[in-house]
Amino acid sequence: MSNEPTNTKPNPPERSDSSASSEENQDIHSPVPVRPRLPNRKSSGTLIVPRDSTQAQIGPIETDFEPGDVRAMSPRRTSEDLEVMGREAREELHRHARALQDSLMMIFHRIEAVKEEHDKLDSNNKFLQKYIGDLMSTSKITSSGPRGRK
Repeated sequence: MSNEPTNTKPNPPERSDSSASSEENQDIHSPVPVRPRLPNRKSSGTLIVPRDSTQAQIGPIETDFEPGDVRAMSPRRTSEDLEVMGREAREELHRHARALQDSLMMIFHRIEAVKEEHDKLDSNNKFLQKYIGDLMSTSKITSSGPRGRK
């Protein structure tokens, strides 16, 4: 018998990293979600009611709810409430329209100022072009005169 220490733990099977990750990917992608089936419904039948039926009622159905019924607790607005809401909406629209008009006037004034600046720069540009043209023509006249005198 040898005196070498024995390893009591079992060795796990060796796997490469790529095979481990591919198995994990298969585990992640393998379950395909299945849509739950809808319960079968009974047919509601025809919605057409014969003319001579006593159940046929044309127009809105009058419903009377008890005071404790949830359907009776829906918010009902009085004519005063509707008038106040309408007035507030009109005032808000008026304020918004006024703000848009003011911004439009600011843009218009800015366009006018830019147009005036453009016209001013254009006239200055034409003046400078004429001035440079005159200088060039006078320099040609003065430079041609002394050459002929040798």
